[in-house]
Amino acid sequence: MINYKENVQIDKKDLDYLYSSVGWIAYTNDLDNLKNAIDKSLSVITAWDNDKLIGLIRVIGDGYTILYIQDILVHSDFQNKSIGTQLMTKILSKYKDVRQKALLTEDASDVRHFYEKFGFTSCDKGSSVAFYKEF
Repeated sequence: MINYKENVQIDKKDLDYLYSSVGWIAYTNDLDNLKNAIDKSLSVITAWDNDKLIGLIRVIGDGYTILYIQDILVHSDFQNKSIGTQLMTKILSKYKDVRQKALLTEDASDVRHFYEKFGFTSCDKGSSVAFYKEF
C-alpha cells in the first residue's frame, strides 16, 4: 500500500534512490543542493512504499497567486500505477485557489497528455508564451 506524506524530512539517500531511478543526474550530482531545494520548497508531497521513497511532487511560489510545479517524479519501478496522478491531484487540490499554476517540462506525447488531463495548456497551443534560461 502506498502512503502519501506532506512536508516530511527526507534523507539524501532517499532522494538519491528516487531521482537516480529516473535518470535525473543533474540533481543527484549535488545531493546537498537537492536536499536544500527540497527543504526550501513551498510544499512537498511524497509517496512511500513502506520505507522507500517512490514518488515526489514539489512546488515553489507564494501559494496565493503563483504556484510553480518544480518536480514531479515516480520511481521507475512504480510508474503507470496512478502515483503521479495522485501526487498531482493532491497538490492541485491543496492550492485550488491559486490563479496561476506553471511548470516547464520536456516535450513528449505521454508527458503532454499527463499534464493536459489536469487542465494545463501547452504554451505552443495557447495564447501564452514561455521563456527560460539555463546557465
